Amino acid sequence: MLGTIVNATAILVGSSIGSIFKQSVKEKYRKVLFNALGLASIMLGVNASVGNMHKSEFPVLFIISLAVGSVVGTYFDFAGKLDQFEQRRRAKRKQSDDAPRLVEGLTTGCLLFCIGTFSIVGPVLSALEGNNTFLYTNATLDFVSSMVLAAVYGWGMMLAAPILFCWQGMFYVIALVFREAMPEPMRVELSIVGGVLILCSGLSLLNIKDCKTVNLLPSLLVPVLFYLVKGCF
Repeated sequence: MLGTIVNATAILVGSSIGSIFKQSVKEKYRKVLFNALGLASIMLGVNASVGNMHKSEFPVLFIISLAVGSVVGTYFDFAGKLDQFEQRRRAKRKQSDDAPRLVEGLTTGCLLFCIGTFSIVGPVLSALEGNNTFLYTNATLDFVSSMVLAAVYGWGMMLAAPILFCWQGMFYVIALVFREAMPEPMRVELSIVGGVLILCSGLSLLNIKDCKTVNLLPSLLVPVLFYLVKGCF
């Protein structure tokens, strides 16, 4: 778990640095960073989805994942609960409605940190071979990304660290239990679904369309459950 601990720590440190310098960043530059994050999210999301679509064994699985995940997320109203939290936080801090929404920042950050080969395959290699190279590389990337995000959203971005720890920890445990590398098809499906969610975050950041990305997060569990069940037969 050393690699995952280093990765989570990198986010904590990066978020701290970004938050400290947030006050010295003028509002016009914060808006530029905000738009840059939205555009970057859209490009990364499209690249992750389209780049893996042709590798999919079950082209309809990502559709089923999004459908099931959105229904589950809407039923439990994750977005609504986080919006209530956001409103209380704003009222407590006396922030205007134009201020960047921490929920959007956390959603975008967690998707950027958790979706990708490094963050998915990395903990598997760490568990099976003790190889933390992927996770150390991911930690470097996340360190820079968390600084930029925290410069816009502040200290709340540190919450992404425990989320990443749990995400990578899940794959670490799966690898230990099944003692085999993650099936390539599972990684492909996770990348496709994750890419769509990153794209949704980008659209929300640019105020093009609020897709309630938080309610779509359960979609990421569907490919994992599908291949775990499939592997039992």
